[in-house]
Amino acid sequence: MVSLATQDSLFRLAGRLLKSCRSRSQDVSLNKTRRRLLGGHDALGESYSRIVPAEQRRAQGATFTPPQVVQAMVAWAMTQGVTFDRIVDPGAGSGRFVLAAAQAFPDAHIIAVEKDPNIVGLLRANIALAGFDKRVSIIVDDYRSVHLPSAGRTLFIGNPPYVRHHDIESCWKRWYTETLQACGLPGSALAGLHLHFLLKTRQLAGPGDYGCFITAAEWLDVNYGSAARAMLMNGMGGRSLHLIDTASQVFPDAMTSAAIVCFNIGSRCRSLKIRHVQSPAQLGNLQGGINISFSRAGSEDKWSRLIRQNDFEENSCIQLGELFEVHRGQVTGMNEVWIVAEQAEGLPASVLVPTVTRAKELIQASGARLTDAGELRRVVDLPNDFSRFSAQDRKRIETFIVWAQSQGAKNSYIAAHRKPWWRVNLKAPAPILMTYMARRAPVFVRNACGARILNIAHGLYPLIPLSEDDLALIIRWLNRNVSLDGGRTYAGGLTKFEPREVMRLPIPHLERLRRMGIA
Repeated sequence: MVSLATQDSLFRLAGRLLKSCRSRSQDVSLNKTRRRLLGGHDALGESYSRIVPAEQRRAQGATFTPPQVVQAMVAWAMTQGVTFDRIVDPGAGSGRFVLAAAQAFPDAHIIAVEKDPNIVGLLRANIALAGFDKRVSIIVDDYRSVHLPSAGRTLFIGNPPYVRHHDIESCWKRWYTETLQACGLPGSALAGLHLHFLLKTRQLAGPGDYGCFITAAEWLDVNYGSAARAMLMNGMGGRSLHLIDTASQVFPDAMTSAAIVCFNIGSRCRSLKIRHVQSPAQLGNLQGGINISFSRAGSEDKWSRLIRQNDFEENSCIQLGELFEVHRGQVTGMNEVWIVAEQAEGLPASVLVPTVTRAKELIQASGARLTDAGELRRVVDLPNDFSRFSAQDRKRIETFIVWAQSQGAKNSYIAAHRKPWWRVNLKAPAPILMTYMARRAPVFVRNACGARILNIAHGLYPLIPLSEDDLALIIRWLNRNVSLDGGRTYAGGLTKFEPREVMRLPIPHLERLRRMGIA
């Protein structure tokens, strides 16, 4: 945690800057700072981001938007061919969207909403330095509590703060779910703060208003994001959706995905234009993409699938689930007991099973082949009864069970639902293993040593006979073509692939793979 004195020095600097601006100082350095600010260089915001740790800022959703993204979003608004009387930034931060919009729309009144009084100090200083203090109204409040008077055409633009549902007060969760239910839309208390802001915008906006928000992209795929998807298709007038590749870290201090959504309240478009870009540099003015009908979008529970572009024609591919069932690795209930420790020494070798217990064991597998079980840790996998063991082995097993129970292994949730409680019951070896949760694309590995897996990997089990050559072709293709876009990305930048999502991954027909060879 940064010292309060260090933070205070920044806020005092902002105060002095504000005082200088109000005194209409003609100081040369002040004018230079003004020009840099209007050019997109937010010195106060950058200093705040350096001084206050990212972990501390994320609790309030204080992650500032890079200038390149701000410029692209404002440029989109400028291409709509309409005049905006009012512009609202629901989470203004240090004012990056406010300043860019004020320059782009010189006749519009700007409303900047910011809850954090400390950040408001930076916001006021930047607005004054830019010379926009007469055109900008600042509301120091939670956006969800804001009431706006009627006005002309309004543009809602900004970066709604990303705060996970764990840190949202129960009263606001109730507001969110009850408000959605009153609109006949699905609502979940698991939604993050950015979806609360989207709902509030739906309340405040009127027909003919526009919006452009950048958010964490998880709402495209997760169940609680269905409300946002439904709003865009019903009343909010979703116009376009731009997913920035997860390999590009849009926010320097936040490992999260990013999607920009553009909407026109009350418009009667029948389709949504979608686009996938590799980096913010490709955003342009948010034009381009392919049209996806709302009827198709409404039937899809993961919108990232609509955006993902494949390198092959639709009729030349199948889903991976036509070749494999995918199962998650086993959960032990208490790894410190069941992954072999010194207390397991002396147990029969048949119950000490070589098992993949760390994702890095697959990531580091040479040539995408796991060949040496001797490098793996052992997991104690006991049978239901011990009658087949010698008296000496039974005694050692029973001693181990007494020790495991003393460690609380019998009382874990998983063990309480097992019969008998000590049976981990590792699944049969899968021919192909894959990582499924990381900040990188999944890794697919040939399980050439018959290893078992814990719940840090998935196993792919063939539904049809596959030769060794077929397995090698499939693994090579998957490792080259499956990207993070196939999974769902959560706060912190982790992307997760559930078994059903893996089974829906597109892959060329087996015959085509054989012809391609994947050299």
